[in-house]
Amino acid sequence: MSGHGTPIPMTSHPCGPLTGTAEVPGDKSISHRSLILGAMAVGETKISGLLEGEDVLDTAKAMRAFGAEVTDHGNGEWAVHGVGVGGFAEPDQVIDCGNSGTGVRLIMGAMATCPISATFTGDASLNKRPMARVTDPLALFGTQAVGRSGGRLPMTIVGAAEPVPVRYEVPVPSAQVKSAVLLAGLNAPGKTVVIEKEATRDHSERMLAGFGADVTVEDTDEGRVITLTGRPELKPQVIAVPRDPSSAAFPVCAALITPGSDVLVPGIGLNPTRAGLFTTLREMGADLTYENERIEGGEPVADLRARFSPDMKGIEVPPERAASMIDEYPVLSVVAANASGTTMMGGVKELRVKESDRIDAMARGLRANGVTVEEGDDWWSVDGLGIGRIPGGGTCESFLDHRIAMSFMVMGMGAKTPVSVDDGGPIATSFPIFEPLMASLGARVDRT
Repeated sequence: MSGHGTPIPMTSHPCGPLTGTAEVPGDKSISHRSLILGAMAVGETKISGLLEGEDVLDTAKAMRAFGAEVTDHGNGEWAVHGVGVGGFAEPDQVIDCGNSGTGVRLIMGAMATCPISATFTGDASLNKRPMARVTDPLALFGTQAVGRSGGRLPMTIVGAAEPVPVRYEVPVPSAQVKSAVLLAGLNAPGKTVVIEKEATRDHSERMLAGFGADVTVEDTDEGRVITLTGRPELKPQVIAVPRDPSSAAFPVCAALITPGSDVLVPGIGLNPTRAGLFTTLREMGADLTYENERIEGGEPVADLRARFSPDMKGIEVPPERAASMIDEYPVLSVVAANASGTTMMGGVKELRVKESDRIDAMARGLRANGVTVEEGDDWWSVDGLGIGRIPGGGTCESFLDHRIAMSFMVMGMGAKTPVSVDDGGPIATSFPIFEPLMASLGARVDRT
C-alpha cells in the first residue's frame, strides 16, 4: 500500500496516437538542492519552477524545521530565507522525508556537521532502504547515527560538534552519497575531498559553485576528484529549475511505442550526467530529436520531440552509462520490450536498493504481461517482442515505487490489452500531474 494513504489501483489502456505538448514538472534533484542550499545561504533565495511533488514538499518542511523560512508564493514560485552554513537549529519534531531517499540523505549530510541532533523517518518504502552508505562517510566527520538494524530508518543523527574535513572515495556510484558528503563538508574546516571512479549527476557541484562555495572538479587517474573548501558564506541565488529529464522519460517513451504519436516535451534539462536514457533511445533507433538547445541557469536545456518509432532494435547499454540514467532503466525496459532483439543492461546493481528492488519489480511485472526477462545481481536483459506485440493483461505490483508504477502505465498504452498496477499512489511523490498530463496527450489511465 502507499505510504501516503489508501492504495490507488490504476489501469492503462491501449490508446491511439499521443500528440501535443507535455509540460513535465521541474527537476526533482535540482528542486531538493535548491531548498537545502537556500536554507544554508545567508539571505533570500528565489526559486521558480520548483517540483511540487510530495518528495520535495517534505524537504521544504524539513528546512523549516531546521530554522529556515520557506515560503510558497504559488505556481512553483518559492522563497527561502537561509540561516547560513552551520546555522541549523535543532528540530522540535521528527523529520518525515516520506518516500524520498534523495531528501533524507542530503538533509542528513547538511546537518551532520552542525552541533544538533535530529531524528529521521519515512514511509514504509523509505524505512526499508539502507542508510549506512551515507552514515558511514558522515561518521568520518565525527557524526553519530543510531537507527534500526541494517542501518535503517527511523534514525537519529547527532551532528559533529567539532567536525574534521574528510577525504572519501565513493565505493558505488551514487550522487546522493557524494552530495551528502559535500554538504557536510560545508561546515567542516579545511578541504573535504570526494573521489568518484564513475561520474554521477553533478547538480550539487554546479549549485555549490553558484551559491559561492569554493569547489573544484578535476579528472585524474584515480577518478573524478571534487574538492570543497569548508566554512564559506553561501550567497542567495535566483534559481529557475529546468524540467525533469526523469519525468520527461515517461511521455517520451510512451510516444515512441504508441502508433502515430508525436509529442513535444519542452525545456528539459540535458545535463550530460542525466541524459543517458535519451542517448540510449537514439542508439536503439528512436525518432527522438533535440530542438532549441540552450543554456539556462548553467544547465544545458532543450525541447525534446518524440515520434512513434516502430523499428527500434535491442542493444547492449554500456555499463559506464548507468550513472547517467539509473532512474530511467524501468521505463527503458518497457521500450526494450517493444523493440526487436534483446536489450542487455549491465552495471546496474544500484537498482537493487532504490525505492524498490527495481530489477526484481520490473522483471515480475514484465513477465506477468508476457515478456521474457533474465536477471543477475548486477544486470538484466529484456527480450523484445516488437511494437504492439506485448500481450498485456497483467496486474503489476508497484512496491511503493513511483517509477515502477509509471513505467507499467506506459507499457499499457502500447500493449494488446490493458496493464494494471496495484497502487499508483506513489506517483504523486515525483510527478503529481502524471494522469492529467498523459490524458491531455490522448492516453487513458483509469483509477480502478
